Amino acid sequence: MLANHTHSLFYSFLKLTCNQQIQVFQRSLLQSSFSGYVQSFSLSTSRNHGPPTMPPCCKIGPSILNADLSQILSECNKLLSNGADYLHLDVMDGNFVPNLTFGHPIVKCLRPKIPQAFFDMHMMVANPEQWVEPMADAGANQYTFHIEATRDVPGLCRKIKEAGMKAGIGLKPGTPIEELLPHIDEADMILIMTVEPGFGGQSFMSHMLPKVEYLRKNYPELDIEVDGGVGLGNIQSCADAGANMIVAGTAIIGAEDQRYVISTMKETVFNALNKVHLER
Repeated sequence: MLANHTHSLFYSFLKLTCNQQIQVFQRSLLQSSFSGYVQSFSLSTSRNHGPPTMPPCCKIGPSILNADLSQILSECNKLLSNGADYLHLDVMDGNFVPNLTFGHPIVKCLRPKIPQAFFDMHMMVANPEQWVEPMADAGANQYTFHIEATRDVPGLCRKIKEAGMKAGIGLKPGTPIEELLPHIDEADMILIMTVEPGFGGQSFMSHMLPKVEYLRKNYPELDIEVDGGVGLGNIQSCADAGANMIVAGTAIIGAEDQRYVISTMKETVFNALNKVHLER
């Protein structure tokens, strides 16, 4: 009976926002034999102040660059209806990376059509400061820049937040994790690239996962995103390392059953994060 209750709760859990997940987790499991475990945690969500209350929420964000861009709105709606938690938009300027994609006009067109969507902007651009205000005006929710592209990480994070967006910091494969550490508290999310940014069809770099492991161990409530070559074949490794935000392109977009791929990824991440959380 308990197993059935937990299984049913889990699949309802996957459809909820992070705040709703916390509320349902507490309300439902307080009625089960796990009540002692749940009651042992406080409701605080501050980072690095006492023991973590809940593992970070698992979120799956398809990269729409892999979709049919001539049908971008219907592709976005399809992904959201199939369980995507957010949409990952790759902005490339032909400078920081060789390829060229789209910019804030696309976001501005999409925002009124899908007001509920969370737009995570992956800014692979040489001058990230230049595009903060246009992206905010267009309706972006999160602005993720590369640490390699700016000399003023604190100032850029502050500018992003003052514009009303969350600040994400991305790290290319060749950049040591040590360069990121002084800026952890300035960011809302850290992106660890598992391929070189700007190129499609690359193989997943499993040797980037120790960066994720380090961050999860030392910052247990931090949102940690991985991007590049992620699919069902390596999602377990990403989850075990501690990533809670998963960007996947072809693995989701090209799937015959997108809902199955998204739910399987989310379940894998959810189980891994909670296992680690229980072991602390």
